Amino acid sequence: MASYTPMIQQYLKIKAEHKDAFLFFRLGDFYEMFFDDAKKASQELEITLTSRDGGAADKIPMCGVPYHSAAAYIEQLIKKGYKVAICEQTEDPKAAKGVVKREVVQLITPGTVMDGKGIHETENNFIASVTAFPNGYGLALSDLTTGENLTVFIKRIEDVISEIYSVGAREVVVSSSLEEQTVVQLKERCGATISIEDGETDERIEIAEQLKSQELMTTFMRLYTYLKRTQKRSLDHLQSVQVYELEEAMKIDLYSKRNLELTETIRSKNKKGSLLWLLDETKTAMGGRLLKQWIDRPLIRAGQIEERQEMVETLIAHLFEREDLRERLKEVYDLERLAGRVAFGNVNARDLIQLKESLKQVPAIKDLVASLNHKMAKERAERIDSCEDVLQLLEEALHEKPPLSLKEGNLMKDGYNQKLDEYRDASKNGKDWIARLERQEREYTGIRSLKVGFNKVFGYYIEVTKANLHLLEDGRYERKQTLTNAERYITPELKEKEALILEAENNICELEYELFAELREKIKMYIPRLQKLAKQMSELDALQCFATISENRHYIKPVFSEDHVEVIDGRHPVVEKVMDSQEYVPNNCEMGESSQMLLITGPNMSGKSTYMRQIALISILAQIGCFVPAKKAVLPIFDQIFTRIGAADDLISGQSTFMVEMLEAKNAIVNATKNSLILFDEIGRGTSTYDGMALAQAIIEYVHDHIGAKTLFSTHYHELTVLEEKLSQLKNVHVRAEEYNGTVVFLHQIKEGAADKSYGIHVAQLAELPDDLIARAQDILKELENTGTKPELPAQEPKSAVKEKPAQLSFFDEGEKPAEKSKLSKKEKQVLDTFKSINLLDMTPLEAMNEMYKLQKKLQ
Repeated sequence: MASYTPMIQQYLKIKAEHKDAFLFFRLGDFYEMFFDDAKKASQELEITLTSRDGGAADKIPMCGVPYHSAAAYIEQLIKKGYKVAICEQTEDPKAAKGVVKREVVQLITPGTVMDGKGIHETENNFIASVTAFPNGYGLALSDLTTGENLTVFIKRIEDVISEIYSVGAREVVVSSSLEEQTVVQLKERCGATISIEDGETDERIEIAEQLKSQELMTTFMRLYTYLKRTQKRSLDHLQSVQVYELEEAMKIDLYSKRNLELTETIRSKNKKGSLLWLLDETKTAMGGRLLKQWIDRPLIRAGQIEERQEMVETLIAHLFEREDLRERLKEVYDLERLAGRVAFGNVNARDLIQLKESLKQVPAIKDLVASLNHKMAKERAERIDSCEDVLQLLEEALHEKPPLSLKEGNLMKDGYNQKLDEYRDASKNGKDWIARLERQEREYTGIRSLKVGFNKVFGYYIEVTKANLHLLEDGRYERKQTLTNAERYITPELKEKEALILEAENNICELEYELFAELREKIKMYIPRLQKLAKQMSELDALQCFATISENRHYIKPVFSEDHVEVIDGRHPVVEKVMDSQEYVPNNCEMGESSQMLLITGPNMSGKSTYMRQIALISILAQIGCFVPAKKAVLPIFDQIFTRIGAADDLISGQSTFMVEMLEAKNAIVNATKNSLILFDEIGRGTSTYDGMALAQAIIEYVHDHIGAKTLFSTHYHELTVLEEKLSQLKNVHVRAEEYNGTVVFLHQIKEGAADKSYGIHVAQLAELPDDLIARAQDILKELENTGTKPELPAQEPKSAVKEKPAQLSFFDEGEKPAEKSKLSKKEKQVLDTFKSINLLDMTPLEAMNEMYKLQKKLQ
């Protein structure tokens, strides 16, 4: 340190306190970065890397960005998951006796961004905090842009990760003592920036007073402490912490949300093509965010669902009122984020004009809702607070079209402040006096080109061209400046008026800024009311959105049952929209006491996966309060949805397709209840045929016997269809396909019974594989069919058949070879015979483990 200049020493001292962030160090009109920050920033931002003398032997790497355009560069770094510490000069350089004082005024992180392109209008920008306890994990969420705060206690880290992924939190705050494995999971599975906060506080804040659980209090206060430490400004807009339980809503795990494409598609990760894309007919940013929250957390209480349904039904019945409501909502800006900007201190006059224009719409919206002729609608209208006093305050204070800058003046209306009016009068009268002076001097001197001008260096002056100088009386003016073609003069009266005008204009700008700051503080007092109003407007927006979609796409109101599924002419909502120009083939789905499981067979491309997803999406639509795409829909209220659809390697965690398959299957089997919905698409295809078939059958039997959940199981193992005879609650259905002149036609119709053919080669033909390859595949298929080598169901397979079949790689140990058997001891043979006689599927996992332990003891 001693070898560096005082300024570099100051930089290093501040940098030591913010090691995990880029330090934007203010030097004049630039933010500079040095050392490793400079090297890394020059690469990430693609800016020139230079160097400077810092007092040491070697020059110091340096790069920088202009302060007036720094926001764009900061945004780039935040988007890549970095943090930026803004270090400003905190004293006037002219008054500084040594190195200018500097300090970090804000730490900008992925979870604390307040504006810019990184903030999407219809998405929350949550920052999360995770704390480990002996019996589980505390999770807290906060959105600085809207002031929302949530907290929940979760037992499993998998559910914590799923919840963070669902809300899209880009930053997670943890303690330095959290297990490294958990930190790695949070970072890799959630794609989040990890921040450390070990600061402890006993501070009691009003927004967290209702937290009775010490675990939730500890978790939220860790997050609050981090926000307070890094933002260094008012957090008055933060709303009361809402405690929720995962069991209060339908649980949809991370994999299922991805597989069902609820908010983004699997391939492109874009909104287009997802359920959210289909439904989003909202007119406000607030409504768009609430809609996503509703999709993420469908309801499980019939009363809450029916309350939404009634409002949707009422809005459908009142077309003109609904269209008027949509037009009014279009004029409502983002009240939640405007309130956040007011509290954060970065609101400008145009933002407050948006607030004013929004509040102007509220009385009409309130009247519209009250006119819907429904008790629930009238009650909702009565609860709406129009915030008329806020509107009146803004009407009285602000100009209709204020400038973007807060220091240019012209912010406040005439009549709002007496002192301001006096300054404006002085400025206006002074300028009128200047205009009169110019007219008088032109008449007196006879010089038509004489003019009174102004510049920042000399102030006001009288300018006369050199050609007209002979017309001036000696001593009338005092020479001030000589130009090439003219002379500039002043008079004592002109200088006096100049002082009055300039003083008034300077005072106007300063006073207007002070008045605006006071207005902002006054608006702060109304933030809780504005946030409550924002919630009411967003709910109305989401409900009108459901009504609009339901009417336009001919959806019907679903009915809820105890344990029965009856969907008549159901349609996949997203696929139907994408196929608007084509006719969609609807399908029925009936599941009851005798058919809790549907085993679906049929060729690839026939629509098995679409049919399965369709049932899940119809259930989700029903439980968020929307109508559904069907002619009739009777549904139970599902507590959870599990899916195993599609095949993809999880490269991040180093897991193969088959392992991902097994993990997703395990998640469903372990956590599902009889009130859950399970979708299994071709389980077992990631391993060898026999293994896959055996696993598929075992999973079907386990779900059937031990869970009893509504299950849709699609498979290419046609041998499994015989299970219908063995399992009382399993029913075979298939997707119809017909063959005409050697070409397969997929009818996309679900019919009872099992499929009779696979049509795999026909699908390859549709994919336009080479003709020679297709012909060879057909020859091989005929040969296999003629020789009868088609494998039978594993449970029915005679031992002799197994020996005769060609060997294949297996996930399981297929037993000892005959030569090896002859070497077994008597005791080993006894153990092997005992093991063969055990029926593992009838045991609990613990019983199986105990039995295995006993056998191992005998062998040892």
